[in-house]
Amino acid sequence: MQVLCERSNAGSDVRCGVCGQGFLVYWERSSRTEREAARKDVMQAIRGQHEDVTTGHHAHDAVRFTVPTWSGDPSYSGGGLLGGVTAFAV
Repeated sequence: MQVLCERSNAGSDVRCGVCGQGFLVYWERSSRTEREAARKDVMQAIRGQHEDVTTGHHAHDAVRFTVPTWSGDPSYSGGGLLGGVTAFAV
């Protein structure tokens, strides 16, 4: 399952356990069982962004990212398309 995560200061579906940054989450599929399994991967990916930080950079630089990582524009990912995200939303 592909999940699109979008950094948000207004509201959130999940929060980073390290710094508290909020994220909206758009699921490719809507089964509760699949979402629960994917949520663990999302939380691990968000937490992992803190491990890859170089001096002077914030851990969550990308406004949008996918879990698992996808090389295209995250707005056009399965999660983004099914979640109704547009490439112009910030």
